[in-house]
Amino acid sequence: MIERMDHVSVVVDDLEAAKAFFVELGMELEGEAPIAGPSVDAVNALDDVRVDIAMMRTPDGHGRLELTKFHHPAVIDPEPRHALGNTLGLRSVMFAVDDIDATLAGLRAHGAELVGELVQYENSYRLCYVRGPAGIIVALAQQLQEA
Repeated sequence: MIERMDHVSVVVDDLEAAKAFFVELGMELEGEAPIAGPSVDAVNALDDVRVDIAMMRTPDGHGRLELTKFHHPAVIDPEPRHALGNTLGLRSVMFAVDDIDATLAGLRAHGAELVGELVQYENSYRLCYVRGPAGIIVALAQQLQEA
């Protein structure tokens, strides 16, 4: 039985830009390291893996995101590059935010673009999807306060 979800990994082409994006979102850099060696090759089923990783964590310390920049072998571009929510596979990572308008403005300064629209879901949440580093969808949710 699992103990917890440890982290989600995202392969990126620009590690510095990806770190800046997630710092803007409010995550903290936990650490960085170059990764290589026979065990890395074996677990990835690839030869001569050389990557740099940056481990990001949420302010509460419970959520982590691993950003991975491959130096070797070359990355493979997914098809379609700008997949939408109905595409099979991992589509988004959602973060709860306290001010969705301010968060969205900050992320736009780092190249984020809305996938659809910023919407209000009933009287409970304001939600949106933005396209983040490496084309991943980052979902933002602001819980509305009951009056």
